Amino acid sequence: MMHASILNSLYCDQQSNRQTSIVLQRTIYKRDMTEDIPAVSHLSVAVTTEESSNVQITDGKSMASSSSVDLELYFRWAVVVIGVVGTAANAVVLYALFASKQHKKHLLIVNQNALDLFSSFFVVITYSLKLCNLHLTGVVGYWLCMLLLSENFIWWGITGSITNLAAITVDRYLIVVHHTWSKKYLRPWVIHLAMAVCWLTGIVVTTPIVFVASRVIDGVCYTSMFFNSNLELVASMTWYIMFFYVITIAIFIFCYGRILITVRHQARVMASHSGPSTSQSQSNQIKFSVIKTMIIVCAFFAVAWLPIHVYNVQFMINVDVTFVDGRYYASLFIAFFYSCTNPFIYVANFDPVKKILKDIISCKNYG
Repeated sequence: MMHASILNSLYCDQQSNRQTSIVLQRTIYKRDMTEDIPAVSHLSVAVTTEESSNVQITDGKSMASSSSVDLELYFRWAVVVIGVVGTAANAVVLYALFASKQHKKHLLIVNQNALDLFSSFFVVITYSLKLCNLHLTGVVGYWLCMLLLSENFIWWGITGSITNLAAITVDRYLIVVHHTWSKKYLRPWVIHLAMAVCWLTGIVVTTPIVFVASRVIDGVCYTSMFFNSNLELVASMTWYIMFFYVITIAIFIFCYGRILITVRHQARVMASHSGPSTSQSQSNQIKFSVIKTMIIVCAFFAVAWLPIHVYNVQFMINVDVTFVDGRYYASLFIAFFYSCTNPFIYVANFDPVKKILKDIISCKNYG
């Protein structure tokens, strides 16, 4: 118990010292903004690796609230746990897709799970490193900050996953609503190109911001803090929210709305005839299963990412709001939770995957 108490005391002291840098930087920024001199900006979506929301300055010394430090510590442990669960679950679903021979029919869904697996894996790696509170020095420290502690790899996967989700939606829309056109032009090379674009989008969108606006100062990685002005920060955050949330949801609503209308019309036409063959019925059942699964995934995305984007907007509107507090941690946890729990939606709703997993479980029970 004494050993644990000493470690906790050292951790709080380390956090307290690091808060001084953050508060001083915010003070410099507010001073320079009044003088129209570019300086350190407020915190952005990618939060610094070491922060606390409750900081007081007395005679040049900082005191970090132990409750805030504990909250951040618990948050990191919770994120590591869901990252482990998400990595395992996405890996199992990928196996089930290949085992059920659905990977060739649903390449974009395979890509979706691969991106979620990638982000979940680096959630575990990144937040495990953050728990170590490494003192960064030299070239190794710089690259650790830019690639891992900055959450760069995590956001590669998350941003690519969002792009891929929109690509799946458009793909389903073209197949169902414009079936003749899609059969003629939606070739395998187009799908493979879309998959590659989704991965590149995550890299291209995330990496420049991290490298331009991040620094290693006194052994601490400060992520996406160093914008030239508050306007540049707000523009960056607004652009991301518009393209990767608002426009994405608009695509979901339009495409799946048209899909449901078309499917209902097709069902009425089929009912007016003698009825489809058995093979056609099975094909339609699989198609409807995919559509139902993707609608649930998209709805979950809209709900899970709403809190963190609302919080970001609140921060942009009111610059005096402390960026990191309990609401921030809760919102970010829900967003990470989405990427890690997606595979459970596939298990519950995608029939081919469900069948393979049932077979695996039955083999374990009776093997």
